[in-house]
Amino acid sequence: MAVWKIVAAAAAVLSLVSFVLYGSDKRRARRGDRRIPEATLLSIGIFFGAAGAVLGMNVFRHKTRHWYFWAVNVTALLGQAFLLAWLYLRGI
Repeated sequence: MAVWKIVAAAAAVLSLVSFVLYGSDKRRARRGDRRIPEATLLSIGIFFGAAGAVLGMNVFRHKTRHWYFWAVNVTALLGQAFLLAWLYLRGI
């Protein structure tokens, strides 16, 4: 199997996890429950969950006022897209 397919599958799974984490943290915030640490939310975005993080931020309207969440997640998303495109075009 091509490496780019494995990386794309991992990114899809981690993006789903990231999306769920953003929704869960928003729900916890509304209820006043124990929250998911910001470092966890940012880390999952950096490690191939950026698409889900950006989508989760917009759908749940969560962490949208924090400039560093935008900076980290959008930068990670661009980097991940570039990496996937590079792997695909190189046939790796």
